[in-house]
Amino acid sequence: MVRIDGLYSRSYPRLLKADYAPSLLVTVVPLFSKAQLKLVTSGTYFVAEREDGALIGAGGWTKIGPMGEMSDGMGHIRHFATDPDVLRAGVGRAVMEACVAQAYDAGLGELSCYSTITAVPFYEAQGFVVKGEMQLQFAQAMRFPAVWMERRL
Repeated sequence: MVRIDGLYSRSYPRLLKADYAPSLLVTVVPLFSKAQLKLVTSGTYFVAEREDGALIGAGGWTKIGPMGEMSDGMGHIRHFATDPDVLRAGVGRAVMEACVAQAYDAGLGELSCYSTITAVPFYEAQGFVVKGEMQLQFAQAMRFPAVWMERRL
């Protein structure tokens, strides 16, 4: 869990700064930069490591969405991150391919995700399409702009 938290802490602030105000990054990013035990131990969460054991990517999927939503045949991509020093090296794609294959084998027909503005091009390259803009609600009425995306399997 500590290694995953470290990946999120290295990735999110650095990669999101181009699309989000510094004040939002300082207040909201710490709220979602912690590994979720239930997700990490679900059997549907994957990590990517370098040969030296350094964690460079992570992400997973669940049948229940991050806001508790659930529908037949739909899975939800959850808590993806790639180390900023290895972007565009296929790490995120490899983690996504593992998620897609497992979700397909589980009988799902679609995957949904709530993407940061920054990650939209990554998800589009993985076959996701934008369904709409949204605001994720965090503590103390903090709203975080995001993008709802879906992909057929």
